[in-house]
Amino acid sequence: MASNYDPASSATPTQRRVLNDGNPFSSQEDASTDGSWHDAASKSSGNRIGSNPAPTATSSNSSSCSSSNNNNSNNINNTNNFGPWSASFAPSGPPPGSFSSDLKSISSTRGPTTSTPRPEPPFPSRIIAIDGVDVLARAEQRQAVLRGKIAKELKIKSGTENMLEALLVKNLKQTKEQRLRVESELSSSNMKLAQLRHELEEEILRAQAQTSPTAGRLSTLFRGTPLRSPSRASQGGDAGMGSGDAETESPTYVLAETLQELETTDMPSDYYVERANNLVDLFKRHPTLKYDLAWQVFGLRVQTMLLSDSRDVVAAGYRLTRHAIADRRSIQIIRSFHTDEMVMMSLVKETKATIEREQALKFVRAFLDVKDGVRELSRGVVRTLVSIADHRDDRLRNICIMTLAEILVKDPGLLFFAGGIGVLNDALGEGVYGASESLAAGFIHILDTPRNRIYLRAGCELEGVFATFTDPLGDSNHHARLKSSAKTISSMLKTWPGLLTLLRNKAKPLQSLLNSLQYPEPLARDLILELLFDALRIKPPSWSSSFLAGRRLTTYGRVTNLRSESDTKHLRAFDEHENNSFDLTTHFSALVLAVLIEAGLITALSNLIEDEPDLSLKRKGTLLLTEVLKLAHHSLPQSMSAKLQVLPQLLPCSTPRDTETYHVSTSTVYQMESINRTLTRSDGMQSSRGKYTVHTDISASLLTTEQGKTKLSASMDEGQFRTAVLDTHVLSSVNFMKWKWDLIHNIIEGPLTNPKRLDEAIRGSKFMKRLMGFYRPFKSRFSMIRNTKPNQRYVRTGCALMRTLLQTPEGTKYLAENKLLRQIAECLAQVDRMSGLTSSSPVFSRNNMSETLSGGYFALLGVLSSEPGGLQMMERWHMHNMFYHIIELKDRNDLIQTLLGNMDFSLESHLRIILSKALTTGSKDIRIFATKLLRKYVVGSVSFPAPMVDIGNGEWVVKLLVTQLYDPEVAVCQVAVKILEEACNQRSCLEYVVKCRPSLDHLGEIGAPLLLRFLSTSVGYHYLDGLDYITQEMDDWFLGRNDAYVGLVEASLTRAYVDQPRRNSFAFDDIVEMQDIGLVPPHFYRELARTHEGCKLLEQSGHFNEFAHTIRDFRLDEEDPEVLLKVKGCLWAVGNVGSMDLSAPFLEETEIVGAIGKIAENAGVMTMRGTAFFVLGLISRSLHGMEMLLEAGWDAAVDQKGRSLGSCIPVQLSRLYSVSFPAYEPNIDEERAEKERFKAAATDSDPVCQKILDLIIDMGNTVLSKRAASDLNTLRTKKPEYFRQIPLFQKTLILLESHHFRLPARRFALDLFDRSVLRRIVRGDWDGDGDGANADIDAYADIDVDISIDGDGDIDGVPASNLQPDADTSMGN
Repeated sequence: MASNYDPASSATPTQRRVLNDGNPFSSQEDASTDGSWHDAASKSSGNRIGSNPAPTATSSNSSSCSSSNNNNSNNINNTNNFGPWSASFAPSGPPPGSFSSDLKSISSTRGPTTSTPRPEPPFPSRIIAIDGVDVLARAEQRQAVLRGKIAKELKIKSGTENMLEALLVKNLKQTKEQRLRVESELSSSNMKLAQLRHELEEEILRAQAQTSPTAGRLSTLFRGTPLRSPSRASQGGDAGMGSGDAETESPTYVLAETLQELETTDMPSDYYVERANNLVDLFKRHPTLKYDLAWQVFGLRVQTMLLSDSRDVVAAGYRLTRHAIADRRSIQIIRSFHTDEMVMMSLVKETKATIEREQALKFVRAFLDVKDGVRELSRGVVRTLVSIADHRDDRLRNICIMTLAEILVKDPGLLFFAGGIGVLNDALGEGVYGASESLAAGFIHILDTPRNRIYLRAGCELEGVFATFTDPLGDSNHHARLKSSAKTISSMLKTWPGLLTLLRNKAKPLQSLLNSLQYPEPLARDLILELLFDALRIKPPSWSSSFLAGRRLTTYGRVTNLRSESDTKHLRAFDEHENNSFDLTTHFSALVLAVLIEAGLITALSNLIEDEPDLSLKRKGTLLLTEVLKLAHHSLPQSMSAKLQVLPQLLPCSTPRDTETYHVSTSTVYQMESINRTLTRSDGMQSSRGKYTVHTDISASLLTTEQGKTKLSASMDEGQFRTAVLDTHVLSSVNFMKWKWDLIHNIIEGPLTNPKRLDEAIRGSKFMKRLMGFYRPFKSRFSMIRNTKPNQRYVRTGCALMRTLLQTPEGTKYLAENKLLRQIAECLAQVDRMSGLTSSSPVFSRNNMSETLSGGYFALLGVLSSEPGGLQMMERWHMHNMFYHIIELKDRNDLIQTLLGNMDFSLESHLRIILSKALTTGSKDIRIFATKLLRKYVVGSVSFPAPMVDIGNGEWVVKLLVTQLYDPEVAVCQVAVKILEEACNQRSCLEYVVKCRPSLDHLGEIGAPLLLRFLSTSVGYHYLDGLDYITQEMDDWFLGRNDAYVGLVEASLTRAYVDQPRRNSFAFDDIVEMQDIGLVPPHFYRELARTHEGCKLLEQSGHFNEFAHTIRDFRLDEEDPEVLLKVKGCLWAVGNVGSMDLSAPFLEETEIVGAIGKIAENAGVMTMRGTAFFVLGLISRSLHGMEMLLEAGWDAAVDQKGRSLGSCIPVQLSRLYSVSFPAYEPNIDEERAEKERFKAAATDSDPVCQKILDLIIDMGNTVLSKRAASDLNTLRTKKPEYFRQIPLFQKTLILLESHHFRLPARRFALDLFDRSVLRRIVRGDWDGDGDGANADIDAYADIDVDISIDGDGDIDGVPASNLQPDADTSMGN
């Protein structure tokens, strides 16, 4: 009796884990390697490899009986039918160029596979291997699934918290039920998050527990023990080999037996598919097996499968062959089996052959994953991919475009001669391709070097993207195209090849983009403004959303996180006066800004502000214009920025008072001034001297925030104070939900700071009593509130209350006598195992800490720890003793981290001893966490507005950090080194660290940056010189470290521009690492040049002269990667030395600045020009460097005191605009050989064959193709014997390879020939049934040379008008 089969309910526990907790299995083995094209390439109908079929009715004897319901009766006896899809699952990891795993069809019956029928298992041929590699792979898959679920749940939680915060603003009575539902949902989300995190921890521990070495297992796999074959193993009804079989199987025996089974003929389709899947699984379990294949036997079996009449068997053959690819040699062997012809035939088939086409394409993509595998791609195959990519309705179009983009990067010449660059150009210009940024990256890559630029049309390929912003409306995909084009343009403006290419011809593409702001399309204007924000790396301020919505800045001046923004900027701008850091992204942004200004940015924004009717867009344009003027003032030379500040486009309009634009201009100027004042307030506490920096968003919740300027004055009279207290509803209601907490907070920070008002609140009313009672733990009010983002206001108000009470003697006395601290101490005793107090439900239990605001009590204690009076209160209730015991808990990392993270260690107290204990005796996670806590006390305050003034206050921090250098865990040492390295920006701190004389030999490369910092002082120099460190390090840098430094800098830039850090989220673990993004890493020669002793040693070594000599000898057209790397290393060395004030003699003696300027302006390799540009910025950091740059025609930006900001650009920007595009010059010998090859292919002595060839050539012409197709059909009907000739078929393939044919024409031409032709070619059973021209065909059959056209545009007698013009063939000249 048939029943619905549910694989999740009937699977074993192991299978359920594989099935992702009961969800339908979706193999990752053949998942697309690029998500950008996965949706277009993998969404298919039911007939798709590796898709997940819906549950089908199955018999107890066979899982595929019901498939016959979907087929006609003529399929019942078809021996080439397939079995059910569930007959095979791929077990693990993605192989090269894969889509999906399974090759079973849902549309056929399963015939007998052996003489003895056997039942179909629930998961046929699903081999659950358990060797070390597979176990690890499955563990990683399960961890990835859990992390995905956690990420999804976090988004749900965030949305719920935002909704709850919005409901709290509204009327509490009206939103009570809705609020309860939201709180219930939030509670459910928190519980689910806790469960998922627990499962993830268990999964990580389970993966770590797999201690059996893989090598030991694999060593037993090749002992040749005869075992059961897969066919015999499946007789037991199991899904595949058991664990014992997978452990002890003999791969060579299984391979031989399976290949022997594939030799059987006249079997059903799924018989061959199942064996092919078994072999694929075998290759996955034993990756080295593919290197020892007997290709004479294996290739024959593959050929047989690829020549099958069943599409599923052919697809299985492609999949099996793909998994057998090991290196380029194996690809060459595979191609010798005529796979090129078979791939071309498969790719041009109609969409109903989806499985076969997909697997054929995956087979081709596998070539790209092998070193130099792209060299084995024939031009005919690439031509076929081009025709598919040019066919808009083809399902494989997107993946073909991506494949061509990869070929463009690896072998642009092959794609050029195959006509694929034009197709990619069209896809990029259309803007409908989802991964347009990847396409642009491919073009940008080949734009970098002159030898690759010969294949492009002077960079015009990038200009088509700009047309999208002025295209006519009405297109349903217009919005998506605009967004795609904006992203693509933004990516171009973040790379040197992209920017320099757009600057050609006086930056006309950028002028077109800015002129598009005049086009009356709000969406296009908005996207262009966003693009400009992103290209200039301007992060809009936190209040921008409210400002754009129409709120006035005069009333929005009370920005709650102005303090946090200034602290954020302070993290990056700390101690800039030490001249230690150089932000490359700021220098590059200055160049982009200068280019955009010269292209008309100011004029375009001014016109937009005047003409735009949309208030939001007008305000966004005003905000951008203000930010641009500020950025120009702080990063561009005065010669360029001074004339911008007068706004010549706006101010003339404000003079005649009788014009309509007068009010617009004056209001715009006023609004810009208001924005600038607000920005100045937010930047007021920044310690940098005018440098404009854009930073990664740091969550304000981790930084101490101020509520801005309080509404209530501390000097208000008694009547006003009583009115304010009554308005809080604290006296009229005991329900804290009805209290006005914003007003309470303002009263605490305002009037209560006045001792008289505080005494009145304590003695004259119940205000303080009820407020303090709310926070008492055993009243179960504050301690039982759910831990949500909106509810954090109670914690902030409590901290403000503690801070206010500690400021006055009356408040301190009241706090000491209140029950609050005594009850908090009792709660601490509940988790202190030495106290003797226990509770069934401790306030600080793990659940309460995560679900409620109980952890907020540690924030209150943190405020106490910042004042001497508060510390005395904590000592009175023996809290320090309990802290000692809590630190010793091994199972409460959450409690320990909350305790340490909230305490203030600025004052000398027992808390520092507790911190020291956590640093040395805690778990690894606690030691890392505590080490990172030290950063704010030695580098710059995260919780306080000003950095440490005197190192004497921070000696204890340095001592603790130096102690951490000897921690047994490398991760702890690494964090300590990073913090010390950053702290050494302060000279006083650096000298004290050297005084501690830390030993860093045991850290190796980890401690190298810190040792480099020691070189910047004479004390550190002599200390390292005594260790013989300097001479050894100098030799290392001169002989190789300079080259490695180039990769370090470029990786930093890549992370800044390409690998964008997480936005709107911030983990405390990342606070140190974030500081290095886009910054110049420490360099040995720069630190050496800080002292007179170091400069003397550098002069004696002669290294600087060697670097200068290498730079001067550099040829501007040089493209050798090794030479480029060497010169880049020398450039960075010279730039780092030149940035120091003591380097003047080196620069003057060598006169190297002019040579570097020539490289920046004229080098053929664009990234080389970028390196020289950055190096000139480094040199501009010194006074004498600026003078030399002026002599070379470059101007540097300075602050109000005349000190360099590290940014310089040419006085004439046009000097950067020159980019050469050499013309393509074909090889004469290859051109001659190509002519001979096409002459042989286009001519034939037989008149009928000649006519067929002429008609096929006409098929490439859109005008003649219809008539040619009709004539070919007539010939095929009258003379079918000609379409069984192999020489004619081979000539047709050469013609299809020669020029661009659209996919329908290509399919029609190949479908003309009998199917037996390909079989005879592959098997070699033909005797040359053609004329004498066949010898020429044979002679050139294996030649893969370039296309060429004679001087008249003809291919050896074939008029060019009869061929479809090839977009790329005419580009070379």
